[in-house]
Amino acid sequence: MDKATRQLVRQRADNRCEYCQLHQSNEAALPFHLDHVIAIKHRGSDDMENLALACGVCNRAKGTDIAGIDPDSGGLTRLFNPRTDLWADHFFRDGPLILGKTTIGRATVWVLQMNVEQRVELRTLLLKLGEL
Repeated sequence: MDKATRQLVRQRADNRCEYCQLHQSNEAALPFHLDHVIAIKHRGSDDMENLALACGVCNRAKGTDIAGIDPDSGGLTRLFNPRTDLWADHFFRDGPLILGKTTIGRATVWVLQMNVEQRVELRTLLLKLGEL
């Protein structure tokens, strides 16, 4: 991926993980990744329309997944797509927790492990500091 594309993806995302919304400045030691929303192995491309900025935790947890199981219904559902979906349509915050409003939101929270202990602790601290 060329430097210009990386910069455009970062700018478009305002340096925030497009999944959990964490800002790059809150994890300065760990540069965010360019995520292929649809992985290359699933016929995704390197086009801007298929790239999202992702923190390391979300990117590693998502891997090449394009779907997950909604923990409420047990049904298979696609994951959140930052290029076609609006974050607020699928997620909401309850204090430091990120919760899913829809099957897509719930499956994405589960697959991307958005509420693992270290992430909840970080968001708790950011809330106390008024940075979230």
